[in-house]
Amino acid sequence: MGNNRAVLQKPMSPAILGPDPNLLHPVPEHPRIMFVKNLTDLPNIQIGDFTYYDDPEGPEAFRRNILYHYEFTGDRLKIGKFCAMATGTKFIMNGGNHRMDGITTFPFPIFGPDWRNRFEGEFNFRRRGDTTVGNDVWIGYDSLVLPGVTVGDGAIIGARSVVAGDVPPYAIVAGNPARVVRMRFDEKRIARLLELRWWDWDVGEITRHISILSAGRVEDLPTLR
Repeated sequence: MGNNRAVLQKPMSPAILGPDPNLLHPVPEHPRIMFVKNLTDLPNIQIGDFTYYDDPEGPEAFRRNILYHYEFTGDRLKIGKFCAMATGTKFIMNGGNHRMDGITTFPFPIFGPDWRNRFEGEFNFRRRGDTTVGNDVWIGYDSLVLPGVTVGDGAIIGARSVVAGDVPPYAIVAGNPARVVRMRFDEKRIARLLELRWWDWDVGEITRHISILSAGRVEDLPTLR
């Protein structure tokens, strides 16, 4: 399953402030917190800077919770920057799908040559495409994201939700299946946030404006650029 060694710290420019995104464990006293982009042995997975997963079982738990991610399906898991994923966050990929257009859903062809090449299109399992999580997304405890879903920037997924459909930017969703509880901001403020894309700013600029990003008003943001 790969090793659990942290990525060696790289020298940082004096102009860059904040934690080093190239560390696997950015909070040394809490190894359960990891910047998951540094788990470099994950195939077809793209994760942005500062996105973290928190689990007492460490990196192995994150690997284990990406389910049915077989390389032959060709699908990808893409997660943006500054996302927070709580313990038990799971992603089911397209490899978990079965055919549903026959008498049985049993996947005979994957079990060897005697059960393979029996009919045309035997590997035409349903594929819903890549799974995409935007930037600044908070995924609550023990949540499950199904294949092909897109979660918009700034969304919040409630604990133990099952996300079976796309989530709009800056929506709060919860339940099974997850449904929109409310929007975090009105349409005008959401449009402004999506335009500014604070997660793409220089790290030093983000650091200087943490107080507004964390506790300020959207109306204050135009003064930052």
